[in-house]
Amino acid sequence: MPKEVLLLYSSQARYKVLREVLFWLTVACTVALVALTITVIALSPRCLSWWQMSPVYQIYPRSFKDSNGDGVGDLKGILEQLDHFQYLNIKAIWISPFYRSPMKDFGYDVEDFRDIDPLFGTMQDFEELLAEMHKRDLKLIMDFIPNHTSDKHLWFNLSRSRDEKYKDYYVWTDCNASNPKPNNWVSIFGNSSWTYDEVRGQCYYHQFLKEQPDLNFRNPDVRREISDLIHFWLEKGVDGFRMDAVKHILEAEHLRDEQQVDPNKPPEEVTTEWDLHHDFTTTQIGLHDLLREWRAEMDIYSREPGRYRFLVTESYDYHEVEKTMMYYSTPLVKESDIPFNFYLLDLPQNTSGLWTKHLVDLWMSNMPKGQWANWVVGNHDKPRISTSVGISYVPAINMLLLTLPGTPTTYYGEEIGMENINITQDQVQDPAGRYNVSLSRDPQRSPMQWSDGMNAGFNPKTNLTWLPVHPHYKTVNVEAQMKDESSVLAQYRNLNTLRESELPLHRGWFCYIHTDASVFSYLRELDGLNRAFLVVLNFGKEAAVTNLSNIKELPSQLNVLMSTVHMNNGKSMSKSEIKTKAGEGLLIQFSSKIKFNQDHEDQCYISEKACYLGAMGILYKC
Repeated sequence: MPKEVLLLYSSQARYKVLREVLFWLTVACTVALVALTITVIALSPRCLSWWQMSPVYQIYPRSFKDSNGDGVGDLKGILEQLDHFQYLNIKAIWISPFYRSPMKDFGYDVEDFRDIDPLFGTMQDFEELLAEMHKRDLKLIMDFIPNHTSDKHLWFNLSRSRDEKYKDYYVWTDCNASNPKPNNWVSIFGNSSWTYDEVRGQCYYHQFLKEQPDLNFRNPDVRREISDLIHFWLEKGVDGFRMDAVKHILEAEHLRDEQQVDPNKPPEEVTTEWDLHHDFTTTQIGLHDLLREWRAEMDIYSREPGRYRFLVTESYDYHEVEKTMMYYSTPLVKESDIPFNFYLLDLPQNTSGLWTKHLVDLWMSNMPKGQWANWVVGNHDKPRISTSVGISYVPAINMLLLTLPGTPTTYYGEEIGMENINITQDQVQDPAGRYNVSLSRDPQRSPMQWSDGMNAGFNPKTNLTWLPVHPHYKTVNVEAQMKDESSVLAQYRNLNTLRESELPLHRGWFCYIHTDASVFSYLRELDGLNRAFLVVLNFGKEAAVTNLSNIKELPSQLNVLMSTVHMNNGKSMSKSEIKTKAGEGLLIQFSSKIKFNQDHEDQCYISEKACYLGAMGILYKC
């Protein structure tokens, strides 16, 4: 039939209008469905990356595991113990420096950034460790030290001899050899941060030991060198960097004296970092530009599917929290994924519910919108938390770490409650304690306690350990605690497994619910799920009773899912009488139909008046 005839009769079809209506309805529905899909995708929280899914575990390599019997931990020792991380369900491992070094500051004085110190093994050992970690889906975060090198580094030796390329690789200035103090700047370890070099006939600047000269980042060649080093290790396959001491990277070019904290103090008595306001030696203009450059270099490698490269910066300004927050990325420019949060290191100053809440809120209320929190209670520079606040509080502190929103960092041994060792002056290894044992950081760096065997299983081959093993290793060790379901290790493992499997703990809302002199309590909940978690932590000196009867949305009876006092697991409690012992933590799961509403903040019901969406870093105040 000709086209003209078909057109003539089709216009008279009985169902023409109905067909057109159905056609346009179909189009409208399709458009609406597409729009809805786009909206859901846009509004849905982003998928969490590997560094958000798992705690970060810090290994101090000298102390973790000795494989060859020389008394010092090494890379093969770490390889031998990878099962430990799978047992704990930990996926991210940060290893403190293992570069070639004279060890004046135990690896933070780097002689060659492209080599492994023989004390720890070889490059082949490193590559085998990394390959085995990746085979087990473990990620490796390297310590990177951009601020300075060792005075044994080739760059420094060429610089002091005024080699044309390297003469400005470090911060040099004219000075008087008999009184080498161009200004009043002091080092982190005390006394002047200037040392006279006889070869060059000038003074060089060092914010740490005199054996750690500061690089001159105002020299573009130095910037390129550091970028090349970042590429070197990313090519090896490392998964991220912890950038050390970043606030010290730049210093003012004018070299003027810094203002004294006590203006009446005689200048010759200005000998410690606490004596000065560090307006010219920390957080200088241009610092964040440098970090953003390095982040951009790392992002080139992050394009590889499933291989995001993580960046965490180490900088701490207790009285200027806004400076710490500047290390986060912005919506326009990427910098670090997280700056380390060291505020919980101050827990020992005042062990109480109110103080704990203050330290937590110091971070949460200042964190930029859309960012991810993180928490640290111990590292290689600070006394172990178990010694500072008492071993009885360690399980509650671990519960705090693993139930707060964000990424927790665990220093080796915290998962079993290791304590500081006692060090005498003749045992001191740390240069910070060379002349004053009380300043030594050795006590928190003792060998890891794996078993009740020889040298706590750290070195089962010879009677050598670089530092003494803690005398309580016979009972406080990994093997013993694996057999005890009420141990610190068992609780850590159970909590971490729960943290990964329960979305409210991983990416849900975080809301303060009650705080007093003893107890700090909060909720974790996620919209769309009918279960939530109540955390009650007693950081006081005595038992406490918490009354939450004013929170009408809580069930009258609460069942304890997990307690740090093992006998209280599964115990039923009235919400008007939640009993906790000193140092006890409770994790309570309950059914909930409470829905937080971003657009109607008056619907919030939490008495403490502040809620945070954990996955987005957003604060809503009721």
